[in-house]
Amino acid sequence: MSSVTSQCPSWEVLYLQPFRQSFSKATGTLFTMQENKIAKLQYIRSTLRNFPDFPSKGIQFWDVCPILKDPKALGYTIDLFEEHLKEKFSKIDHIVGLDARGFLFGPLLSQRLGIGFILVRKKGKLPGPTVSCSYALEYGTAEVEMQADAVEPGQKVVIIDDLIATGGTLNAACRLLRQQNAEVLECTVVLELKELNGSENMKPVPVHSLISLN
Repeated sequence: MSSVTSQCPSWEVLYLQPFRQSFSKATGTLFTMQENKIAKLQYIRSTLRNFPDFPSKGIQFWDVCPILKDPKALGYTIDLFEEHLKEKFSKIDHIVGLDARGFLFGPLLSQRLGIGFILVRKKGKLPGPTVSCSYALEYGTAEVEMQADAVEPGQKVVIIDDLIATGGTLNAACRLLRQQNAEVLECTVVLELKELNGSENMKPVPVHSLISLN
């Protein structure tokens, strides 16, 4: 879900500086690979839009919809997700996407990896037997659910969404999958709002973000 932050980003410091520091020690081939990755990240970052005071005053809303409008940016996004997951994990059974923008990135990534895609939806949106998990909102609670036969015990999954803010929905999805005895390897997102501590709230499940904003 696209979400909020209250400060402007220092994304180059957070994400690109570690790459740049490694260049001085890298071979020419590695330099070229990292340079290509940085070029893709810079292009993706250039498409993001910020809307001040939305949905309420004082909120900075980061919109990832332009990525979906731009075939080049979307292709780069899936490239980087694919490269990361292939490098990090030897086996993934399914990609799990969160309602709603996880449904846009997840199937494309699943197709690239040659594995299945599973939906985690808001309560009441899926047919047949389902399992659900509740989580706290600022006022009240909400629930996420998936079909009861979506995942088998012991299967390894990666959860995908567009953005992590506080991590509430992602955390609920992790608990839902663990209820079904699946192994959550990682949560992966396009954009992370570092000041809201979502990655910290997700521990021990690691979070991988393409772009971090502070």
